[in-house]
Order: sequence, then C-alpha cells, then structure tokens
Amino acid sequence: MAWLDTILRWFPALARTRQHHALEHATLHLLAKRFPQQALAGHSDPAGFWILGAVPTEAVEQAVAEALTRLQQGEHHLALHPGCGTNYLALGSLAAAAGLVGFAGTRRWRERWERFPLVVFLSMLALIFGRPLGFWLQREVTTDPRVDDVEIVAVEAARRGRFPAHRVTTRRVPPTTP
Repeated sequence: MAWLDTILRWFPALARTRQHHALEHATLHLLAKRFPQQALAGHSDPAGFWILGAVPTEAVEQAVAEALTRLQQGEHHLALHPGCGTNYLALGSLAAAAGLVGFAGTRRWRERWERFPLVVFLSMLALIFGRPLGFWLQREVTTDPRVDDVEIVAVEAARRGRFPAHRVTTRRVPPTTP
C-alpha cells in the first residue's frame, strides 16, 4: 500500500518495527520447525525483537540469520504468522462489533435473549472473516518483509519476567550505491 509507505516516511520507528515484526515471524516459523513441541512467542520494537521460549541461543542465531536471508531472497510469506496478535485483534474486534450490532437498541433482558441467535450468527461471520482480515492486516499494515537494509547486530539470551527469552538487536544498513 503506497499510502502507508508515504505515511511511514514520517515515522521511521514504525517502519523499522514493521520490518522487525516480519523478521520475528520468519524466525518463529523456522524455530517452530526445529522445536515443534516448544511454545514460542515474539514481540517487536524499533530496535529489534524478542523471542520468548526455551530454545538454545545458537538455534535462535541460526534461525534469525536464515530468516533474514530468506526474506531478502523474496520469501515474503514467512512474514505472516497465524499466531500473530494482529489476527487476534481482528477476530476480537469483529466479534465485539457483532455483539454490539446484534444487541443494539435492546434494553430488556427479554429483548437480548430474543436477539441472541442473531448475535451468534453475526459472531460466526466475524470468526469466518476475522482470520483473512488478520492476515490482510499483517501483510498490508503490521509487517514489512522488505528487509534489505536490516543487519543483525546481536542475539543475546535474556529473561522476560520468568520466561526464557532472546533479544535480537538490528541496525539499518545504508544502501550501497553501484
């Protein structure tokens, strides 16, 4: 979406966070293949991202490096993740809207009970359309798989509260002129 790129030029921290979000998702995809029974999560910010989960630092380093290379080679599908909070936000927002629309104008419990089947129907529609909406939002708004100007600085073992984690720090690499 060209309009979003135009807006993000004014907010470089958001642009970087979108790139990190894409790299985080790609890293999580690769780690999930290697550690299928391990619960993993991530969180991105302008300076890099966090990987939460009990996995070896070397595995995170390898996954981040491979994820960056694969995104740079055009495997942009890796930037989308089914467990992304964007998907949950889309589902929750549509379900809440379904409830509000379904119960709009009702004041008495009897009226709400009578409208309950409508709310269930609208909620089902929200669940049907929420998933593709979440992936669309990831693709167009919350991630940017164009990471040619991203360089990995460090991958460090850490803790987020009581959870084992890794902090991935990046920097922007200025484009090279031929």
